Amino acid sequence: MSDGLDQPRFAIDEPEEERREDVWDDPDGEGQAPEQEPEAEAEPEPERGEEAEPAPEQEPEEVPAEEDELPRLRGPEHAAGELDVPDGYGVIEGEPRRRAVGVVVARFNGELTNELLRRALDELERLGVGREAVTVIPVPGAFELPLAAMALAKTRRYSCIVALGAVIRGETPHFEYVASEAASGLQLAGLETGVPVAFGVLTTDDEEQARERLDKGAEAVRTALEMADVFAQLRAAAGTANG
Repeated sequence: MSDGLDQPRFAIDEPEEERREDVWDDPDGEGQAPEQEPEAEAEPEPERGEEAEPAPEQEPEEVPAEEDELPRLRGPEHAAGELDVPDGYGVIEGEPRRRAVGVVVARFNGELTNELLRRALDELERLGVGREAVTVIPVPGAFELPLAAMALAKTRRYSCIVALGAVIRGETPHFEYVASEAASGLQLAGLETGVPVAFGVLTTDDEEQARERLDKGAEAVRTALEMADVFAQLRAAAGTANG
């Protein structure tokens, strides 16, 4: 057997790093190794413009759409809105007009009902309803509002009725009885007489909530006049059809 089998196969015993330098790719033929070692090179730099974009983990956590939008969509009270009726349908829509208006107002919780009445009368004046066309009937409390509203409606002298009052929740069930009877009684007055009756009665847990809703007086005026105009248009349409 040959003695060469016992010898190492490497012709030159050099460190691993030196051997890598000897075989470095030198396309220009200059015979010089690059200044930086290959293993020292960092990852490829991002293209221009990429550095301005924050990394995903650095982006602020976004609030889900449903959590961000719902509070803005919902208000503390009923929100006003517009209806979009498709073309081709007959529409009868009322507008606040100058008409004879009856106003029934409760004296109970007078500090609140006085302000409701003032705002209601201001709104009537703003809409062009003169004082001579308005009749105000004070009653003891909210429970008596339906009786006065029914009496006014049955005279047929008024196109609509505005009912104003304030019922504050107390420690007894009295609140539920009065508020419920006032609401159902006023609705019944309108149904039985065909005269629109607007509900401007505050039913709140405390006085602070009531003060936040004092514009209900003006709102009730607009509601009553709008419904009165709708009823007038319906009667006119029925008369034309019958004629």
